[in-house]
Amino acid sequence: MLRARKILAMLIVGVALGLAATWATAIRGSMGAGVKNGPWATSLYTGSSEGGPYLRAQIAVHGLLALSREEAMYYTTLTDSDGAVFDGRCKYRLEGRDPPSRWWSITAYGPDDFLIPNDADTYSVSTNSVVRNQDGSFVVTLSRAKADGNWIPIVPGRFDLTIRLYNPQAQVIADPAQVPLPVVKKVACE
Repeated sequence: MLRARKILAMLIVGVALGLAATWATAIRGSMGAGVKNGPWATSLYTGSSEGGPYLRAQIAVHGLLALSREEAMYYTTLTDSDGAVFDGRCKYRLEGRDPPSRWWSITAYGPDDFLIPNDADTYSVSTNSVVRNQDGSFVVTLSRAKADGNWIPIVPGRFDLTIRLYNPQAQVIADPAQVPLPVVKKVACE
């Protein structure tokens, strides 16, 4: 009887440790071979066979699909350019220029890793939709209230932004840490 209790206790501890390790690596772990570029981060292994099982699990949980680095580069940020975690009760200003790629998009996602539901059916800006200034730069407002010009709706709570660069230029593939990416500044909070 004592031996059966010990075996049961070991099984319970083993399952608990296994679940905790899975959560720590697949759900909250780092993407591996991470490259920082301001607040933005990417992995050199996304979409490649070098990614390993943990990266593939993270992509399955958070990203659903990943192309090779030659086809697309993905940068994500959970913070503004000053390092503060995004808060949907605040208003943000994203400023930049077209990243060096054939096509790009910037999309906001909620804490559940899905698009943020909104009445405007607006979830992102892209090469085709963003309105640029005369000098080629663009400004995008991220806020709950509708904004003039380029606008991505957000809701209270945490959110993140993802930039996708499709058919990135050679300089992006060679040195993803030096790609000119937009800055995100907090404007005001409720």
